[in-house]
Amino acid sequence: MKASSSSKIRLTVGILAIAMILTACDMKKTVDTHVQSPNGKINVELVSGKAGELGYLLRFGDQLLIDTSWLGFEFKDQEPLMNQLEVTKVEFTEKDESWEMPWGEQRVVRNHYKEMLVSVTEKTTAARQFQLQFRLYDDGLGFRYLFPDLTDDQETIILDEHTHFNLTGDHQVWWIPGDWDIYEHLYHHTRLSEIDALALRSHNDLAQTHIPFNAVNTPVTMKTAEGIYLSFHEANLTDYADMTIKIDTNNFNLVSELVGSDRLGYKVKRKGAFSTPWRTIQISETAAGLIDSRLIVNLNEPNRLGDVSWFKPTKYVGIWWDMHLGSKTWDYAATQDMNSFGGLKPHGKHGATTKYAKQLIDFAAENNIHAILVEGWNTGWEHWIGFEDREGVFDFVTPYPDYDLAEVVRYGKSKGVELIMHHETSAAVRTYDQQMDTAYRLMESLGIHAVKTGYVGQIIPKGEYHHGQWMVNHYRRALETAAKYKIAINAHEPIKATGIRRTLPNAISREGLRGQEFNAWASDGGNPPNHLPTVAFTRMLAGPIDFTPGIFNIKLDPWKPNNQVNTTLVHQLALYVVIYSPIQMVPDLIEAYTNHPAFQFIRDVAVDWEQSLTLNGEVGEYVTIARQQRDSDNWFLGAITNEEARKLEVKLDFLEAGTTYEARLYLDAADAHWDENPTAYKIVKQQLKQSDILSLELAPGGGAAVSFVPVE
Repeated sequence: MKASSSSKIRLTVGILAIAMILTACDMKKTVDTHVQSPNGKINVELVSGKAGELGYLLRFGDQLLIDTSWLGFEFKDQEPLMNQLEVTKVEFTEKDESWEMPWGEQRVVRNHYKEMLVSVTEKTTAARQFQLQFRLYDDGLGFRYLFPDLTDDQETIILDEHTHFNLTGDHQVWWIPGDWDIYEHLYHHTRLSEIDALALRSHNDLAQTHIPFNAVNTPVTMKTAEGIYLSFHEANLTDYADMTIKIDTNNFNLVSELVGSDRLGYKVKRKGAFSTPWRTIQISETAAGLIDSRLIVNLNEPNRLGDVSWFKPTKYVGIWWDMHLGSKTWDYAATQDMNSFGGLKPHGKHGATTKYAKQLIDFAAENNIHAILVEGWNTGWEHWIGFEDREGVFDFVTPYPDYDLAEVVRYGKSKGVELIMHHETSAAVRTYDQQMDTAYRLMESLGIHAVKTGYVGQIIPKGEYHHGQWMVNHYRRALETAAKYKIAINAHEPIKATGIRRTLPNAISREGLRGQEFNAWASDGGNPPNHLPTVAFTRMLAGPIDFTPGIFNIKLDPWKPNNQVNTTLVHQLALYVVIYSPIQMVPDLIEAYTNHPAFQFIRDVAVDWEQSLTLNGEVGEYVTIARQQRDSDNWFLGAITNEEARKLEVKLDFLEAGTTYEARLYLDAADAHWDENPTAYKIVKQQLKQSDILSLELAPGGGAAVSFVPVE
């Protein structure tokens, strides 16, 4: 029986429909690929645009956190790599392992993720290829670009990276401007739509600053209307430029803005196969969860140095705060002639003398402090800042006449106190490059295992910035060179922390924020009480901070009558627990601590931890953290608040069950206040157990610090 013409038409239409469905399914398989976090809460999905753009969506549970966000690059002497893109292969893996920190917030870190590796080919005659690698954890995700097929002689010059984060709301944001030169800004708390980084271009208290766009630096922390906390940052910043994030205040669409080089005219140059840093998004239903995340270190490669037991986490005193108070100086003679100090009569205020260093060593040895930092010990401080011709000014092996380096080291070792070397480069980077090996070799010969480096001023050569690729590579070169000589680095005026401490654990700490010294000399009144309750949820997410807590002379009498520290004394104690670093300074003058009962907490507090738990907190308001001392059953707790007084109920369920602890509580007095009565405190002793609840009353700008020692 012959089919009718209408039947033929229906059959043809049916075949075409099936073909279209099959084609659509094939497209979906190609571009609608997704991967979930191990607990299933976080979901990333690839999407494709009409012109062959490639992007992603991010969901947390049933909430769309990031809408369609495109990905791509602009290169020099090449077409942009942003459209006509086709997914050709997708591979899925899962990994669940644990690794041990040689030092850190905790001993053992779990590294559990699901990964999607996406191979992409450009549908043009060039047919360029790259990969997208997504790793999803229960606490967030990282993704990066890989160019694995480039030959060793192929050069790639990146003019711009176009990584978008298309947010779905006008979130609350805690931010500092996307400054290419410095992170030492106060944090601002605004809606996303209200961010105006360009208004902060003028800052009289910064030695260097460059803010070319309405952009923010990372980590940048946000809170959605639904109460979800987000932090945007990057991990494993290697041979690449720092990523700032440019803000579209109207559409809530953020895009990567790499730090450039005016001298070279591009953002990044790479040769051969390479990968970008991970672009990271930490996600938590509580603010405390952001602090407890180990996403950033997990996205770095394992320890490359092996045994680093030559570095010991420690507290340290120093010849440092004296100079910020103005009671002593870094320079030896009042002259601008860098070569004439030897022929001049010293002005008598030089801080780095053998005599003073020995006094500090004696104090340290008596108080469970095992290191000393000496700044201003080497020649060149008469000509170090505010000058264009800074190349060759400092050398890093020649002390001033009143400082016997070898004798200070010998005397310190006889008392169990190690020297921390100081290298201020004045941002004359090529001078430091030339002397690095010599300086580190001297340190090795003296048995010195740590150095604080500094990069104050505008980078020489002109046209480079602290956060550009050229400087990123310098900071890494310093770490790798120092490792050869068993030296750990605490970098100031640094590139931001991105977890490299896992790979190179001689990266022990860094500044990278507005530090304690601003309280002594900033013209804007110093750091407000909400500064550190904000830092704990922003800058500290990147890694350890050398903040220098522990100032007892809060009003800075008699040295700085117009400045002060804007916290209570107990807040300063609590910072030894709240603000993490494996080296913690005890910075105030000796007389501020002498015969002071509250100094006992600084004597006792540890610096290396078995585990750390963030017990509560809200960004910019308050935070409470408990940490267990490594190789010990002792615990320490720190709580700080902003300018608001508050009462906190803290469960002690982190303590060992069945154990009674002798607790020593350092508390704000009833009438304490960061401005009106900052040094009022009390010490309470009591026995506590795991089942107890601690009631803490924090004064405005105040805190609480507690030590828990098991009763034998």
